[in-house]
Amino acid sequence: MAHAAIYVGFTVSQLLRGAGRIFPTHSSLVVLRHSAFCSCTVNSTIKSKRKMDHLERTANNFRHEVISQAKVCGITNESETVKRLRLAMANKDFTFKAGQWVDFFIPGVSVVGGFSICSSPGLLEREGILELAVKHTLHPPAHWVHTECTLDSEVALRVGADLHGYQEGKGNGYKMGTVKLYYSAKNTSELLFKKNILGLMNAFPGKITCHFHVTQQRSHICKELQPHVTEGRISAKDLEKHVSKDTLWYICGPPPMIESVSKLLSNMGVPRNCVFFEKWW
Repeated sequence: MAHAAIYVGFTVSQLLRGAGRIFPTHSSLVVLRHSAFCSCTVNSTIKSKRKMDHLERTANNFRHEVISQAKVCGITNESETVKRLRLAMANKDFTFKAGQWVDFFIPGVSVVGGFSICSSPGLLEREGILELAVKHTLHPPAHWVHTECTLDSEVALRVGADLHGYQEGKGNGYKMGTVKLYYSAKNTSELLFKKNILGLMNAFPGKITCHFHVTQQRSHICKELQPHVTEGRISAKDLEKHVSKDTLWYICGPPPMIESVSKLLSNMGVPRNCVFFEKWW
């Protein structure tokens, strides 16, 4: 039976990578806060205020043993705060599944980064290219990407945990559910991959829908986005209409946002085992 799944703060890069692959048989509603672009899914409350590094936070997650070399072959600005890196993989046997992230090793930087893969496995198969979306912070790996990384910079990657890669097809009993994405940012320029998301909505009508929220919009909203944009934060009123026993909820964003939405869902009667979020800071 197909169920519903709600994603509250699910990384856009996972949505783009997976489309029909990463979604479970549940319907999905994603409520997204523009923030980090890495993924380590857990179902737990955030208790510690101490800043842990990436390897500490993901110590219990499965990893591939092989560390593969890569060279930066493209750098583009997705927004004022996020860069997209194109990496040419030296290891031709390097593979990943939709939903995975990588440990990111930088020569001369002792701290290991953890970033989401925002390209598809198909791009890697065709061109040997992998892409990462990295938000600017003072965390050493992210800071290096935004201030020191250049074309031909050499780095190394190791694949982390993955989501399942089910496909809807004949004979496997799998039926793709639906996804509803709620995505909040300061303004439309910070709504990363918005064109890709609109493309997915057109490619999967009735299966994928998106509601963009902007909190500090100062400029005109383009005609293409206008039908999908609401000014103001994602509210309880937005989410409560999607509550059902068949709905799963996925949250991504900074800790206060995750805790706030988790509490909101609890007050709506959503069982804790139906709520998943990324614990990344």
